[in-house]
Amino acid sequence: MAQIWTKKLSVGNATLDSENKNLIGMVNSIEYAVEIKDCSYLLLSIKQFMKCALAHFSNEERFAQAVNFPFAQHELAHRHLQNELQHTTGQLEANNSLWPEYVMDHYPQFLRDWLTEHITMEDMLMKPVLQAYPYDFKPG
Repeated sequence: MAQIWTKKLSVGNATLDSENKNLIGMVNSIEYAVEIKDCSYLLLSIKQFMKCALAHFSNEERFAQAVNFPFAQHELAHRHLQNELQHTTGQLEANNSLWPEYVMDHYPQFLRDWLTEHITMEDMLMKPVLQAYPYDFKPG
């Protein structure tokens, strides 16, 4: 079931919100690849998600530093997902983009749950600090 970004997922910054929206869309693409059972498209979608997630994680760190927000715990969550994504892409590549169906069926839900929890539990901790800045604030 496709996930939709809503205002309640806003962390109070245009850049970070836009990136989170994009990541949600990418999880939807991964889910679509699973639905149509296209393993090559699945691998491509997961790699694209990983690339965008890493860029987003880097941006979050820049924002946290700019607003003097403690980031160590947040960074651990990022590393966990990064390791998981690297493991997953490695498995897919080693198996010629083939994956057991039971794994494919659960992976989009794993990513959706991780992303939703990360936004609502980790990213939201920055929201009170970010709201002291204009919505379009970008670190210098």
